[in-house]
Amino acid sequence: MTTTTTTAAPARPDPDRSPHAVPTPRRVTATSHTVGLRQTLSHTRTMAYRGLLKIKHNPEQLFDVVVQPIIFTLMFTYIFGGAISGAVDDYLPVVIPGILVQTVIVTSIVTGTQLREDMDKGVFDRFKSLPIARISPLSGALLADVVRYGVATVITFIVGLIMGYRPGGGALGVIAAGVLVIVCAWAISWIFAFMGVVMNKASTVQGVSMIVLFPLTFMSNAFVPVETMPGWLQGFVKINPVSHLVSAVRELANNGHVGMEVVWTLAAAAVVVAVMAPITVRAYMRKA
Repeated sequence: MTTTTTTAAPARPDPDRSPHAVPTPRRVTATSHTVGLRQTLSHTRTMAYRGLLKIKHNPEQLFDVVVQPIIFTLMFTYIFGGAISGAVDDYLPVVIPGILVQTVIVTSIVTGTQLREDMDKGVFDRFKSLPIARISPLSGALLADVVRYGVATVITFIVGLIMGYRPGGGALGVIAAGVLVIVCAWAISWIFAFMGVVMNKASTVQGVSMIVLFPLTFMSNAFVPVETMPGWLQGFVKINPVSHLVSAVRELANNGHVGMEVVWTLAAAAVVVAVMAPITVRAYMRKA
């Protein structure tokens, strides 16, 4: 990354001029300041820390990742548990991975909305004047949101354990499932970051994101078995990437098994990053 700083060369005294004369300013020249990879990573960490400070000073930003998993877990479990699985305890291994995926994926929308808000407020315009990597405000925001995903993941599992959920995969399975969801949410956040860069309003980013994401989460195997759905809907559910992520989380948390669902999910996340990251960065650099 390259940023440009402007410096003025000092005026040289002219022996033929009067000592009281005002020196003539010399032409201003621009010098190029190259930011290396190590500095770019350092600037990214600094911008991520800025994002965490925003959460510290505005803790209501964590409202969705704290309250949503609690409400959704209680509501879905006690309303649908008996009807779908016959008992609440039998439904928990089904619904906890589904709630986890839904909560963390929906949380990734915040990346795009906050990015758009910062750009609207002129925050990124001020960053342009700093000798930092131009990409660091974007990469720092994406990195800071990983903390939000982690909070949502921990709370979801804690609520499930309090309600009687006992994951068969043990601690390692639960940790692996949480890491998988966080990685996938980070990958998806590149899509919403792109929307935040190219769209004009934060409300538009949020509205469009919810329209796209909510059908994907509810028209999946997150809350009900696929076999109970109409035939035409089963076809979509089986190819829905959210369904594969939920199945992978269930494999890890409930069985401690790393199967093909986990492999396909990681491969899909890698493809999303490989496609969306360059597009998002290119659009952001044009804006910045």
